Amino acid sequence: MLIQPIVLSGGSGTRLWPLSREKYPKQLLALTGADSLLQATVRRVEGIDGATLCPPMVVCNEDYRFVIAEQLRLMERPGRILLEPCGKNTAPALTLAALAAAQSGTDPVLLVMPADHVITGAAAFRRVLSAGAALATQGAVVTFGIAPDAPETGYGYIEAGAPYPGADGAARHIARFVEKPDLATAQAYLDAGTYLWNSGLFMLRASVWLSAIGRCRADILSACQAAWDQGQTDGEFVRVNPQAFAQCPADSIDYAVMERIAAEAATQPPEARQLPPGVVLALDAGWSDVGAWDALWNLLPKDAQGNVAQGDVLLHDCQNTLSISQGRLLACIGLRDLVVVETADALLVVHKDRTQDVKKVVDRLKQLGRSESSLHRKVFRPWGWYDSVDEGERFQVKRIVVKPGGMLSLQMHHHRAEHWIVVSGTARVTRDGETFLLSENQSTFIPLGIQHRLENPGQVQLEMIEVQSGSYLGEDDIVRFDDVYGR
Repeated sequence: MLIQPIVLSGGSGTRLWPLSREKYPKQLLALTGADSLLQATVRRVEGIDGATLCPPMVVCNEDYRFVIAEQLRLMERPGRILLEPCGKNTAPALTLAALAAAQSGTDPVLLVMPADHVITGAAAFRRVLSAGAALATQGAVVTFGIAPDAPETGYGYIEAGAPYPGADGAARHIARFVEKPDLATAQAYLDAGTYLWNSGLFMLRASVWLSAIGRCRADILSACQAAWDQGQTDGEFVRVNPQAFAQCPADSIDYAVMERIAAEAATQPPEARQLPPGVVLALDAGWSDVGAWDALWNLLPKDAQGNVAQGDVLLHDCQNTLSISQGRLLACIGLRDLVVVETADALLVVHKDRTQDVKKVVDRLKQLGRSESSLHRKVFRPWGWYDSVDEGERFQVKRIVVKPGGMLSLQMHHHRAEHWIVVSGTARVTRDGETFLLSENQSTFIPLGIQHRLENPGQVQLEMIEVQSGSYLGEDDIVRFDDVYGR
């Protein structure tokens, strides 16, 4: 049995601000262990009984491509990274992935997983996946529902219907999908015992999805097929045609196909149905979508007073708190049921009952044009990273780290000059047509309007300090003449 893991890495995780940012969302963060959520998603499917796993395929936008490629490289799980020119929701994302998977001619079972979920019971998860794969091999569209333990209004629900053959009696026909309910309706679903939280996980053959999306939303399939046919491959990156993909309607897997499967099964006899059967399996494996800070607090180990502390944190007389420091000492005294999160450029303090409102803060930051809504102070680039350690009127100081073999673009600036000081490693500098090396404690000056490039030709990291000065210091004051990363 051949299984193709498909990791959908969209979404910005705004309710987990300030750790999660638009340009560095929660799936790229290590929130519950050493792995990022994306890395944990890839790792947890290894070892499904009777299955051969294809290399993972990640669907994401351009902004995340180099960070995702680096995270896959670090865990030694190279795969394909399918780039969406713009977000169109999950149905087009899965359609592109199915077209990519079908390219091999093997018609694998697609295991579709959001990149930003947590599943603590990996062994139980793999057992349910094994059952789901057997059903998917037979042509079913399989989804996985979470048995609710509370009247949750933040999730969609799946109503489980009559038993479906297979999976030792655990499989059920999907009776219907329902949207996020109000509290009274959610309580009724909990009391009924036949409703499951919609996990967003699916298993189905590539050919089954392409047939189903073609019948349900031929316009989506047509646009994705055109974008795919006109696309190109660049190493591990697969780029579809942006103009063709821009014409694709936006829709979710549930709306585009799953709800129509359930509706057809409810109204048509088996012999008249044109869509594949929809099946739900209950999943009891410690699932969470980590949608807000209170959900993360629920997941993490706590001390005797119910506190979770990460980083340089000192607690005194605190109860049921989540305290995270990414740098400075965070001292908390007498706190009850609060979340305190410190980063280099922001501090969040919120009651656990109000964590859903963090999104409103992010929306307000966007309205004000504040960079904290989208970027951390430390910004990752394909060549390494930089950290804006200080700035003021007409100056900015950055710490820059370039990985071995890394190379910045050949560029120039209209409004700023730059001073470079090498702290460690070796820098190869191109300046106005001249190329030379700088080593530790050496420096150079890049005048305004001069073409220049920075490279690391060595085997160790290059670390340097850059001091910018000028009338405008924004990142958009870059004119690129050549860039090995295709930006």
